[in-house]
Amino acid sequence: MTEKRPETKKPFRSAQSGEKKPFRSNDKKPFGKPACDRKFSKPAPKKPEGERLFGRSAKDAPQESTGLTMNARRVALDVLCDVHQNGAFAALSLDEKLRASKLSPQDRSLVTNIVYGTLENELRIDYALDKLMDHPTHQPSQRDILRMSAYQILFLDRVPDSAAVNEAVKLVKAMNMEAASGFVNAVLRNLSRGKEEIEWPRKEDDLRTYLSIMGSMPMWLVDRLIADYGAEEAERVILYRETEHPIVVRPNFNKISDEEFEKLLAKKEWRVERGIAPHAWMVYGAQEITFDPDYKAGLFSIQGQSSMLAAEAVQVKNGMKVLDACAAPGGKSAYLCEKMQLTGRVFSWELHEKRALLLEGVKRRLGLDNMRISVRDAGDFREDMEGTLDAVLLDAPCAGLGVLAQKPDVKLRLKAEDVPAIVESQKRILETVCRYVKKGGTLVYSTCSILPEENAQQVQAFLERHPEYELQTLPASFPEDLRKQQGAYGLQLLGCRDGVEGFFIARMRRVR
Repeated sequence: MTEKRPETKKPFRSAQSGEKKPFRSNDKKPFGKPACDRKFSKPAPKKPEGERLFGRSAKDAPQESTGLTMNARRVALDVLCDVHQNGAFAALSLDEKLRASKLSPQDRSLVTNIVYGTLENELRIDYALDKLMDHPTHQPSQRDILRMSAYQILFLDRVPDSAAVNEAVKLVKAMNMEAASGFVNAVLRNLSRGKEEIEWPRKEDDLRTYLSIMGSMPMWLVDRLIADYGAEEAERVILYRETEHPIVVRPNFNKISDEEFEKLLAKKEWRVERGIAPHAWMVYGAQEITFDPDYKAGLFSIQGQSSMLAAEAVQVKNGMKVLDACAAPGGKSAYLCEKMQLTGRVFSWELHEKRALLLEGVKRRLGLDNMRISVRDAGDFREDMEGTLDAVLLDAPCAGLGVLAQKPDVKLRLKAEDVPAIVESQKRILETVCRYVKKGGTLVYSTCSILPEENAQQVQAFLERHPEYELQTLPASFPEDLRKQQGAYGLQLLGCRDGVEGFFIARMRRVR
């Protein structure tokens, strides 16, 4: 479901539609008190140049400052506050505020890194900060200023600690919170001096606590993943971080071949590598790629590799009638339309009218005359379509735990009690759309989740209810290593193992 979040429909409060309550404090004071009496005993040893302490690097960040202008810092803070106080989705809030800000491409890139990096590592950052405060602050804006500054101090090699501290103090003052400037300064300077001596949880003492803090994963999810995957695999899943964040692109199959696209990419000032999915290229170092003239001309699309694989599993042919049941923002629908060489019909349904506008934009940019867009709840049965379609692709609304690199706020938003409602919603839509497939036709079920109850268990229960369907082997166009991993009820992809977004794909055929 990489393409549908972040706003799945009610009734459940999922990773896409849930609400995150703001921080609250019973303390009367607006901010906490730094634990100055707990300063670390000695200054941190100097890091060798280029060494990375904890996570992703910021290769383009300048050496003399954090690289963020005041306006850029305000945008990053506004997004974090929007997520924590208003329950906003980080991707949507970031996109909206960047469009309104008119920042430079470099500032936009740095803001994105700060926002996603802070959210990705939030529990670990909070753990470090709370050890430096006698009374940890719960004032929302102060907390987020501390978080985004601590992210720079702990995780970004080329950001000088002094610059991160000074700019945090300036931001506090710019927010008319001058009374808190001394507090913020003290906490962050203590963090800078003692970051090498932080006593992080140890795996041998308590595996659950270690994984929760070091992986910034809520404890209920740690327990769930250990139960589902075992301790060793769960550890890999939880601690996995992408060291670089490429943009994945593919050619418009109707306008340019793979070979021509490779030559086109070679002319650009980007570092490019082939992906493992058919037609996928990973682009590094591109800024504002949607402003690229060839992108605007519809020569290529941005689409995750796992999303491509889900569409590839349908194996469309010219002239087919196909449904993409939960289609926005349109990557898989476009893939299907192009693969059919603009013949046949791809019915692209989307529940939310605003997101359906994204489909319209994709259709216009790529010239997809065979796409038919409707604002529709895929769980509501259409009697006139029963048994009429050659294929249905259901990339179902899900918990979204397979795409945390792209949407790190998902794990902070999702609650254990949300999951049963998500599973029930998937079942309702699956029960409806399976009726549209004609005999001999194909049904592909996918999610961007890694929870078995949304994936293999969902398919197993479906096949038990529907003997007219049988699981099919994934097509030969899939990478052989991935095809070998297909289980009894589908393929579970894991980022830590497969190098693509966490996804589940099951290809079924209606045999009667």
